Amino acid sequence: MFLTRKHLSRRMVLRGAGVSVALPLLDAMIPAATAHAQTAAAIKPRLAYVYFPHGAVQKFWTPEGTGRDFKFSRILKPLEEVRDYVTVVTNLRNKPGESSDPHGIIEATWLTCQNPQVPRVGADAGVSIDQLAARQMGKDTPLSSIELCGEPGGAISYNTPGVGLPLEGNPRKVFTTMFGPGDSNAERKGLLESTGSLLDYVRDASQSLSSTLGASDRVLVSDFLDSVREVESRTQKLMAKADSLGQLPNTPLGAPDDFTEMLDIQFEMIALAFQTNQTRVATMRMIKEASMRTFPNVNVDEAFHPLSHHGEDPDKQERLARVQAYQVERFAHFGKRLASMKEAGGSVLDNAIILYGSNMANSDLHNNNPLPQLLIGKGGGIKGGQHLAMPKDTPHANLLLTMAQRAGVKIEKFGDSSGPISEA
Repeated sequence: MFLTRKHLSRRMVLRGAGVSVALPLLDAMIPAATAHAQTAAAIKPRLAYVYFPHGAVQKFWTPEGTGRDFKFSRILKPLEEVRDYVTVVTNLRNKPGESSDPHGIIEATWLTCQNPQVPRVGADAGVSIDQLAARQMGKDTPLSSIELCGEPGGAISYNTPGVGLPLEGNPRKVFTTMFGPGDSNAERKGLLESTGSLLDYVRDASQSLSSTLGASDRVLVSDFLDSVREVESRTQKLMAKADSLGQLPNTPLGAPDDFTEMLDIQFEMIALAFQTNQTRVATMRMIKEASMRTFPNVNVDEAFHPLSHHGEDPDKQERLARVQAYQVERFAHFGKRLASMKEAGGSVLDNAIILYGSNMANSDLHNNNPLPQLLIGKGGGIKGGQHLAMPKDTPHANLLLTMAQRAGVKIEKFGDSSGPISEA
């Protein structure tokens, strides 16, 4: 028996007029008669960290029941469609990140587990876990990591102690960074304006490639390019509208529909980056600390920050829970999108480990214990479909360490970690 099929490189891209568009993993990228897990094309886990501010109303967050026999709480209900991928982890505490100046350092300590106001011990103390992971995981990807946000300002990723990586809130810039041609933003912008679509440059290359692929790969490439074109169109429309608004004052922000679109597009950028192996590490902050955004789309006209100081008022807690459920809804939409992205070995969500959490517990008290946190994805052997009620005061760093180790990062300890979470 002779096997002559040639396989495509995992790094293959579509090229045309200076444009290069990376492709998702195809069957044709796997050598004939070679088990997928034994090839260089074997999928490596991706890591993502999604931050939301001001904690959660605990009575509406914590699931009922533990282990696999648990019921989604009111806030977490939108995740029910991806239940098998969800791991809720409760009773975590980020003790090194606690401070009497919560809004001042709360974002900075979520992924560093290091109070910047306290002397550092160790060369990497103060470097965030995503960046420690990116040092190893980013060696074989065009981008070592990406850092996005729904609202500008602040930082949650640190590749040097005390020096935060900027969060990109302009989807157009994110798109051109991943897919755009040219050596500068000015060149990319000019090409975008002249053609309307980057994919027009690679049309001939994509048609030529499709003629050599099997039926399933042709469908995958076609669906992928359709997704890229849709995101490109949505990004251009959204940013054109934003440009027309000019500079907005620091007052309560409206336009909830546009903000939903902003979050969804930023999440889609991460999805496409993971699908095409542009990067294996991403962070995303949905809403900034002390945000004055309002959410009339869920009948909440009070600005987010004042509302978070609910004073245990049941009516305010009810409204705050609506906002927090809305945030989970957008995150769940992202999870379902990853589950729909098929690749060898399952879906992108099967090969991802994504943390969704906050570095605050009760927003009215500004305390940090217990932190609302959960994972979605089954990358690195994460079981999914369970609620892990950890012993009280379990270090939050244990969960960060677990994620990194399951993704193949060689690290034995992080922050105040006492060890990985074996039950995950």
